[in-house]
Amino acid sequence: MNGPSVDQDLNEGEEQADDLGSGLGLRAETRVERRANRRRARSRRAFGCFAGLISLIVVGAIVAGVVVGFGKGKDALEGVFSAPDYTGEGTGSVQVEITKGQSTSSIADTLEKKEVVKSARAFERAARDDPRSLQIQAATYTLRKHMSAKAALALMMNTAASIKVMRVSVPSGETKGEVAVILQNKLKLPAGAAAAAINHPAALGLPAYARGNPEGFLYPATYDVPKNANATVMLKLMTAKYASIAKDLNLVQTAQHKKLDPYQAVIVASIIGAETNKEADYGKVARVIYNRLAAGMYLGMDSTVHYVVGKDGGVYTTPEQRKNPSPYNTYNHKGLPPSPINSPTRAQLSAALNPTPGNWKYFTLVNLDTGETAFADTYAEHQVNVKKLQTWCQAHTGKC
Repeated sequence: MNGPSVDQDLNEGEEQADDLGSGLGLRAETRVERRANRRRARSRRAFGCFAGLISLIVVGAIVAGVVVGFGKGKDALEGVFSAPDYTGEGTGSVQVEITKGQSTSSIADTLEKKEVVKSARAFERAARDDPRSLQIQAATYTLRKHMSAKAALALMMNTAASIKVMRVSVPSGETKGEVAVILQNKLKLPAGAAAAAINHPAALGLPAYARGNPEGFLYPATYDVPKNANATVMLKLMTAKYASIAKDLNLVQTAQHKKLDPYQAVIVASIIGAETNKEADYGKVARVIYNRLAAGMYLGMDSTVHYVVGKDGGVYTTPEQRKNPSPYNTYNHKGLPPSPINSPTRAQLSAALNPTPGNWKYFTLVNLDTGETAFADTYAEHQVNVKKLQTWCQAHTGKC
C-alpha cells in the first residue's frame, strides 16, 4: 500500500499552517511569501543535485585524462630534464681506470670527469637500457673524448679494443718462486716463462747491491701491465717500483750511516714481514734481530727455516727441520741468512732502517687470530710468553 509522498505531507502541513495562521489573524501576504520561499527551496535542492552530478562528471573526466595522458606526460617531463649527450664515436684517447666494485653511477661520474661522456646521466640511461653494462670489469680502459653514451658503453664492452693493460696484484711476503707462479697465471704465459725470466736477472734492472738475485726486490703492489706483456716487462716494473721506494727512504745512505749494508737491510726487512703481520711490531722485531746479532746469538728465526723447507708461514718448526744444514737455517748458522726470504713492503724496509729502541732479544706470537706478539729481554721472560702461545694453541686446535 502506497502512502503519500514526503513532499505531499509537507505541502499539506504547510497549507494547514497557513490556514491556521490566517485564522489567527496573520496577514495574507505572509502566506504568499511562504509559498514563494517553498518554491525557491525546492529549486535550490534540485539545482544542488544537478551541480553535484556535474562535479562528479568533471572530476571523472580529469582523472581519466590524467590516466590516459600519464605516459605522454612522463615523456614530456623526461624531455624537460633531458641528459646532455654527445653524438658520434669521439676523438683522441683517454685512459679511464675502473676499480673493482664500482657502481654504474660511479662509473658514469668517472666518465664525465674524464670528458668521455657529456653527462653521467646519459651514461646511466644507456647502461640502464643495456644489461651488458652489469659485466663491466675492473681495468684501465682506453676510450675517446666526447663520445655518445651508447658508443662509450659499447667500447667498454669490447674489451679487446678498450683494455690495453692488465691489472696484476702481487701481495707482500711472496718469494720469487711464488711471484713466478702469480705472473705465470695472471699473464697467461707459456709454461716456465716467468721462472726463466727470474733466473736471468741481468735484464731486470736490479740495484748493484742485490748481488744478481731478484729475491727481495720484486716489490709487492698492484701493477698495470700492457696486454701481451712478457714476464720480463712485468718483473722490470716490480724492480723499478722497489728502486722508487728505496730512493724515497734514502735506503742506501741511511743503511751506510748506521753501518749497515743496504742488502742486509733488505734481508732484515724480509724477516720482519715473515715474522709478524702487525705494522706496530715491525720496529720491535727489527730491534730483536739487531740485538741478537750484536750479542753474537743465533737469530733462531723459524721463518728462515720455512724458506728452506718450503713451508709457507706457520709458527713452529720441527727438530728435524731445525737440523737442516742450509745457511738459511738461523738455528745452526749465526748472522743473517744469505739473501732476503721474500719481498718486503715500504713499512718493513723503513722498520729495518729505523728499529724501535729497546733491549728485547726474544719475541713470540701469543695469539694467532689477533697477531699479538710478546717481547722479552730475558730467556726466562720469553719462556713465560711461549707458554701463553702453547696454551692458546691447545685451545685452538689446528691453527698452530
